[in-house]
Amino acid sequence: MYKNKSILKQLLDLYIFGNIHVAIAVFCLTKLTLFEVGISDNTAPLFVFFATIFSYNVIRFLRVGDIKSWFNLWFKENKIFLYGITFIATFFLVYFVFKIHFKALLVMFPFMMFTLLYTFPIKNFSLREKSGLKLFLIAISWAGITVLFPLKQNYIQISPEDWLTFLHRFLFIFAITIPFDIRDLNYDAISMNTLPQRYGVVKSKQLAILAMFFSLILEFFKKPHQLNGAFLITIISVAMILFSGENRNKYYTSFFIESLPIIWFVIFMFFN
Repeated sequence: MYKNKSILKQLLDLYIFGNIHVAIAVFCLTKLTLFEVGISDNTAPLFVFFATIFSYNVIRFLRVGDIKSWFNLWFKENKIFLYGITFIATFFLVYFVFKIHFKALLVMFPFMMFTLLYTFPIKNFSLREKSGLKLFLIAISWAGITVLFPLKQNYIQISPEDWLTFLHRFLFIFAITIPFDIRDLNYDAISMNTLPQRYGVVKSKQLAILAMFFSLILEFFKKPHQLNGAFLITIISVAMILFSGENRNKYYTSFFIESLPIIWFVIFMFFN
């Protein structure tokens, strides 16, 4: 019985820390965007799925010296798996990139640059050194990649309603990323000036809940007939934000908070 639990835990760790879980979350958000406009295409969602695994793992390989001690040990023990899954993701990423339209890639470019400049300094310039930017860069990048990119890939002219979707997505990602900053409160360098460092845990949670509230209002103006699903994911997200903390188990954020886009996708499918 103990061995079975150990194997299950190992598989869960590979799933989460191999960045498969976060890739599925990004896939679900991209599918949500397309479903809302009546498109069932999988090219853009699969492209961002494999791109997420590739980019997250490559960044992890290159910044291995900066990661937490417990993760550093896990990383060293599972390098073969991580290299293997990254190779597979690279293979499919190359396959799908030839199916992506040039204008769609142009939409992706600024968000890719945000990630690049945040992760690696270029000529001594790094967005990481600009205090307080981390949360906003994550939110705007995810919003752009999961809203603007799939629409452009499917030749859809970006409308005012689509920009509302972009803003709604930004607020949602902004809110559910705050628990990650709260979790890392004891590890992040003071120079990063994250919201929990600047305003404390309680006020950061209040800001996250406020962002969720405004995202719900946007959903009302955008698609009032879909408010049941939006209300449900808002309640679930707010509850999980409230229960987040700097001393929470690492799986709380890495698995449960990261599952919120997947839960949102399931709720959307149920109500539609």
